[in-house]
Amino acid sequence: MRTLLLLTLILTAACTAAVNNPAEYVVSLVADGRERTFVLSQPFTVEQFLSQRDVALELGANDRLTPPRFTQLSDGMRITVVRVREETACNREELPFSREIIQNEGLRPGEERLVQVGRNGLQEVCYRTIIEDNIQRDRVIVGQPTVLSAPINEVVVVGVDQSAAPLDISGTLAYINNNNAWVIQGNTVNKRPLEGASNLDSLVFSLSPDGRHLLYTAKPTEDEGKFVNWLWIVETSGDEPPKRLIPTDVLYAEWIPGAESLISYSTGEAQTIFPYWRALNNLWTMKIDLEKNQSLNVRKVVEESSGGLSGWWGTVFKWSPDGSRAAWSRADSMGIVGQDGTLVPLLQYPFFRTTQNWSWRANISWSADAKLIATTLHGPPIGSEPPEASPVFNVVVVSSDASFSGEVVNSAGMWTSPQFSPLVTRPDQQFPKGYLAYLKSRDPYNSVDGEYDLVVADRDGSNSRIVFPALNQPGMKTSDFGLVPQDYTWSADGRHIALIYQGNLWVVDVVSAVAYQLTFDGQSQHPVWSS
Repeated sequence: MRTLLLLTLILTAACTAAVNNPAEYVVSLVADGRERTFVLSQPFTVEQFLSQRDVALELGANDRLTPPRFTQLSDGMRITVVRVREETACNREELPFSREIIQNEGLRPGEERLVQVGRNGLQEVCYRTIIEDNIQRDRVIVGQPTVLSAPINEVVVVGVDQSAAPLDISGTLAYINNNNAWVIQGNTVNKRPLEGASNLDSLVFSLSPDGRHLLYTAKPTEDEGKFVNWLWIVETSGDEPPKRLIPTDVLYAEWIPGAESLISYSTGEAQTIFPYWRALNNLWTMKIDLEKNQSLNVRKVVEESSGGLSGWWGTVFKWSPDGSRAAWSRADSMGIVGQDGTLVPLLQYPFFRTTQNWSWRANISWSADAKLIATTLHGPPIGSEPPEASPVFNVVVVSSDASFSGEVVNSAGMWTSPQFSPLVTRPDQQFPKGYLAYLKSRDPYNSVDGEYDLVVADRDGSNSRIVFPALNQPGMKTSDFGLVPQDYTWSADGRHIALIYQGNLWVVDVVSAVAYQLTFDGQSQHPVWSS
């Protein structure tokens, strides 16, 4: 028994000595560009080892340690420290310009003309650079670059084929192409720009009832002052250069039917932010001496005002075919201008609240006998949305004497632009016939930027049919020029409609629905047609 007890004590002492005095083991440390080897006799973690006096290696916040600091050391282990640091610096760099190509029918096919020289811009870009053991490993942009000067694109105008299908037309058809005024007379192949009628802003573009003169607005040059625009007149024959009229900052102007050389207009004030005007919501008439280019008998019909809700956008006016009365529309109502210049409402509706810097206005169209007015009415909500957010817009017809009003098309879309046709006389009909055209949205509850079909119906809305575009083709999209868009117009004889489709001018036969493309550069807008 004594022998067994003695043996037990010897073994216990040996084990204790083994714990307190472990066998030596070797580890290596790679850091700061060199490798060192250490012989250790104590158990350490990586973190404990690095804190030893003969090692004394401090780790930076971003340094990378392998293996992790809590790892127990063992014989032959290799410890690696990668020094990592970040540097941030900002550089100025060029912003390259792009080349912009604009097609233009005013040039010969294939002809190129440089209209704007390109220039690089300048931006400041800040980078964060990751450096590992003095070697760059990664470089990323910090935040968004700051544009110090924007690049100016190079703009090249290229001529395109001008060949249009020949089609006899009545009267004068005018349109804007590349900010220039163009006219077509007699046949669709007779397209020509009006010399000098350039830099148009699309706010005003109106043919005289006889088609001999065009009224338009153009942007002022830099040395002409801070105006919205100037009002101009030009002969559609092209025999005389354009003449500038007295009014400036004109938001609306048109010829008054039934009166010789009489126009009406409404003005605003120039602003520095879009839409660059604040409407005064007035209405003036003025007689023009076309030979002497003089303004005569200037008369204020409607006094200046705030214009009601969103009145800064402006009031839309439209004279009756006999020139005896003017209708008007605003953000929440439309009606007739009274004899004393007051605005007499015929229809009232919730204004449409937009989240952008524009305001919706309904167009106005008089019937040929001046008894009816077609327009668009903002309808009631379809759900729990507030009235000003309703997506419903209906085509309505109201009598000019306020004796009745009726809905023609429900939920047709925001930009329906209903228009009565002139009276059409046909050999097979005893009485002249009139039509009502309008644009119908393909998605009526999402019609702000949606696609539309051109519909022609009888004056009461019956017998409606789509005449453009062809089946399975993309729909028409409205433009964003002027107080209200002008995307199509009736011919003086009521047999054709000129329209803008994908930036080009088309003419469609109302009866056969056969369409003819007249321009091909995608730069056309705002068609008007007169006898």
